[in-house]
Amino acid sequence: MSSLAPSFDLSILVLLGVFLLTALRQVGSVRLQIWQVMTLGALSVLLLGEISPAEALAAVNLDVLLFLFGAFCIGEALNRSGYLAWLGSRAVSGARNTDQLVLLVLFSTGLLSALLMNDTLAIMGTPLVLRFSRKYGVSAKLMLFALAFGITTGSVMSPIGNPQNLLIAVEGDLDSPFVVFLRTLALPTLINLGLAYAVLRLFFWREFGKGALVHFEEQVTDPELARVSKWALCLMLFLIGCKVLMVEFFPALDFRLSYLALLSALPVLLSRRRVEVLKNIDWSTLVFFVSMFVLMESVWASGACQGILDSLGPQLGSVLVVLALSIGLSQLISNVPFVALYLPAMGPAVSEGQLMALAAGSTIAGNLLILGAASNVIIIQNAEKEGETLSFVEFARIGALITFLDVIIYFIFL
Repeated sequence: MSSLAPSFDLSILVLLGVFLLTALRQVGSVRLQIWQVMTLGALSVLLLGEISPAEALAAVNLDVLLFLFGAFCIGEALNRSGYLAWLGSRAVSGARNTDQLVLLVLFSTGLLSALLMNDTLAIMGTPLVLRFSRKYGVSAKLMLFALAFGITTGSVMSPIGNPQNLLIAVEGDLDSPFVVFLRTLALPTLINLGLAYAVLRLFFWREFGKGALVHFEEQVTDPELARVSKWALCLMLFLIGCKVLMVEFFPALDFRLSYLALLSALPVLLSRRRVEVLKNIDWSTLVFFVSMFVLMESVWASGACQGILDSLGPQLGSVLVVLALSIGLSQLISNVPFVALYLPAMGPAVSEGQLMALAAGSTIAGNLLILGAASNVIIIQNAEKEGETLSFVEFARIGALITFLDVIIYFIFL
């Protein structure tokens, strides 16, 4: 293998080590968290000289970090005030049993992620579904899986459902992105949400068919913070509506997601409770993202993925190849860098169907493995703060079947 550059060997080896440690999460008696594993990976490529400090700093996407920071502030305020629990209890009050509860979580988070972006739903949804688990005596793992698969799958059908879809909508030069995404991907996405429910019933069959759920309305525990977080949430929904209009009708006037999140978080950041909120937001996940950007940039610079694309040449436009490569390579360099690499490789004469296949494949990559979607990491990091988790093997065992079914459905429609 002397023809392969050393940087390829070391960067890919470090990435494989990160996958292995994420799967094991245990070194001797030390229990590692996902952010610690990713940080070890980033430090490794820096110390090995695979990426320079300047390149590492340039690789960090400040827009994503600021967006997450703003969303974390709103999510923490909503959860800490009890307002999120109150909203959640109202939303599922019609569920008579576990079957309906799981369906509601899957489809409501799936549909909402098409507007609020999947990472936002991961931040706000994790404490909510864990509360459902405790309140109704339902498996926490089942609730977390329903949330993870719901928001990943649901975000496929919207140009603002996730960052890579937004990149496709803008760089793909779609005239009416919301119409194209919904017309092409809404029906197969709804079918795949139904299939995700069927798979969860298969793996968690003991949890279904139980007695009726007993509902009671949650109480707001901090009225002052609840009022502030309600304003923040309403402001976020208003700004998302503005962004929808901008993307659809005035793309030249579009604004960054970080602006949206930071403006929405202002009521929280200017409130008297800001110090308490800031102390308790998920800083470790922000560290994970910084580390991920550094490691993925090192793998990108190795040229491994570019080499795979170059070897395929004219086949890059095939829907099946687009879906397969999107799912596979998104595990290695994450879905947004993959889409940025794949779009120019497809050439100028790219069709709507090929762009939609790229959107579907790069998004459902998150259903396969934990590291396939940032929202998965956000869910697990937040769940571990409350003593719950999903292991790498558990996720892959269920996710592999769901991803396989997703590919079949999107291939049939595309």
